[in-house]
Amino acid sequence: MKAAINCFALVALVLVSISPAHGAGSRHGAIRGSTATPPVVTAPALEDYGMEVQSSEAVVRDKPELPDLSGYTREGVEARLNGRPDGPPQVVVQRIADVAALGDFVDEGRAREWVVRQFSHPQAILVNSGKVTLEDVHRLVNDKRYVEKREDGAYIVRLPLAIRQDATLVLRDDTLLLSEERGSFIANDGWMFAIDSKILGWREKENGPAVFRKAADFRPFFVSWGGSETFILGTEMAYLGYNQSKSYGFSVAQYSEFDNARLKRSAPHAWLVESTFHEIYYGFYCYEAEDVAIVNNVYHDNIVYGIDPHDYSSNLIIAGNEVYGTREKHGIIISREVNDSWIIGNRSYRNGLSGIVLDRQSRRNVVADNVVYDNNGDGIGLYESPDNLLWGNRLMNNLRNGIRVRNSTDVGVYHNVAVFNGTWGILGQLKDLSATDRDFEEDFYDYAVSMTVVGGELASNASGPINTDNPQYIALYGVDMRFPRSKAGIHFSGVLGEHQMQIFDALMNQDRAVLLQPLSMR
Repeated sequence: MKAAINCFALVALVLVSISPAHGAGSRHGAIRGSTATPPVVTAPALEDYGMEVQSSEAVVRDKPELPDLSGYTREGVEARLNGRPDGPPQVVVQRIADVAALGDFVDEGRAREWVVRQFSHPQAILVNSGKVTLEDVHRLVNDKRYVEKREDGAYIVRLPLAIRQDATLVLRDDTLLLSEERGSFIANDGWMFAIDSKILGWREKENGPAVFRKAADFRPFFVSWGGSETFILGTEMAYLGYNQSKSYGFSVAQYSEFDNARLKRSAPHAWLVESTFHEIYYGFYCYEAEDVAIVNNVYHDNIVYGIDPHDYSSNLIIAGNEVYGTREKHGIIISREVNDSWIIGNRSYRNGLSGIVLDRQSRRNVVADNVVYDNNGDGIGLYESPDNLLWGNRLMNNLRNGIRVRNSTDVGVYHNVAVFNGTWGILGQLKDLSATDRDFEEDFYDYAVSMTVVGGELASNASGPINTDNPQYIALYGVDMRFPRSKAGIHFSGVLGEHQMQIFDALMNQDRAVLLQPLSMR
């Protein structure tokens, strides 16, 4: 009987520690305003918590309906390409000025970078219309100073390459080398297809790839703008990007609010399928993008992030990817109101910090069926991001927690397995961020945490199965907490510790759910 009690205790602990802090109606109130003094927070005393035993029906739910991935295939990409109109290719070399797709790179003094590299007023290769191949670009430019075809068949492009709104650029079985010395990059304002190809940042002086040196050092990059469509299939993209806006490596971004008031472009879309992305400053970045599918790719050895959807993007699918070896930070992160998206069936491991992160008010996302292990941070972290669902993930041998829920509310933690992690299986954390450089007008948060933990397993985590700061509520049901690492077995502390025997009895002997919350909120 003692062993059985210890098992269930571990489960309960895991459930408690998952609570993210972004829910409306926080008991402690939202911290807002970069110049405002954060409110004084007084945590409820332990005796203020009450426990209610409930039917399992109060917390059990069906598995979420996941998106259909069957269309994101070679056949699907080819069908999109076949739907593009044929037409005579038109390609010209002209000055960068007044080309919308290049505007970000000549404003605010950035033009100097291209003046220095081109030794003249900056120019670009413009794909103006038609369905255009790299051989078309080479033939129509007809100038080795700008485009050269090497003996091995690879093309070196020595100017920025812009695809205009009505044009389509098609790479098929091609190798495209973007010259670092001459400031080459790709800006897609129309349609681009890269199929079974290579797109590499290239250092001509060394006749080799533009290996990362410093964040501030220019490297070629790819950006796809508002209204554009990008399809990457079976392609290798590498040695791209540096620390400048929209120059991070592979970016899909809406125009600025000022520019889009004039251009009136819809959100950019992209499919990235069965491709490899490595040695890129940000392996993937997006801004105000919609309906982006990142399916069955490999992201390895990227610099800051592997996959990083950002700022007000929605309806994203990140599925079936292998993400590992990110040097500085997280394998997969969505940040700043990236909503209504799916992170499903990925493997994220051996990254510089965490495997998967939801950050800064990212809501209504489903994180399901991922395998996350051997990361130098948490397995999954929810930071200031309420109303999310974690379902059926496996989190193993991460240096910190299996799951961390910080300043986030109404988090569902269902049927997850967190084992052999360096601290807690699940940690629910309240953290005052007022000492950071965060802009609290843009990145407000609620100092609160709450969660529902159902099913799954929390075993052999170094600090225990679960721990949480004082939550708005925590609901537990059916969690397997066998095999604690400590010989003393499972012992709850804090909110759970006050009701430990009643929790064990309800979960194990009665097969009932448990709800703990402050008496003042009941």
